[in-house]
Amino acid sequence: MAEREFTGKHMLAIFVGAFGIIITVNLILAYNAVATFPGLEAKNSYVASQQFNERRDAQEGLGWTVDAKAKGGLVILSILDEAGQPVQVAELEAVLGRATHVQEDFEPDFQFDGTAYVAKASLGGGNWNIRMKAKAHDGTEFVQRVVLDVRG
Repeated sequence: MAEREFTGKHMLAIFVGAFGIIITVNLILAYNAVATFPGLEAKNSYVASQQFNERRDAQEGLGWTVDAKAKGGLVILSILDEAGQPVQVAELEAVLGRATHVQEDFEPDFQFDGTAYVAKASLGGGNWNIRMKAKAHDGTEFVQRVVLDVRG
């Protein structure tokens, strides 16, 4: 069998092929990063930053702890005060969605059952987030992203 010679054309083909793959993968990843970005959190970050400390201190002053779990087709959002007692808020807005994209986002219909806020939701396994906004009876706003890890 005749031995084939490795020429400059072969090296060029390997070089172009390797870098072609790298550039293609980078372009695909960049497109997906931009296409799945949910958008801005604040219209004007400078204005939002001016009141950050005041809002944070007021929120921490409530002494609330929040926990979420998914069980039996339900999402259970527990809000407890410093004494460990359930809190019924004046207003509650929540968006439940995947941590990585907004295509599956929805607003669950949370109802207070005396101990926690409960909503029907059929969730697939993985990492979910509840982006909640609650208002205390004194008007203090409580904003938090609650991580919900669904097994299954």
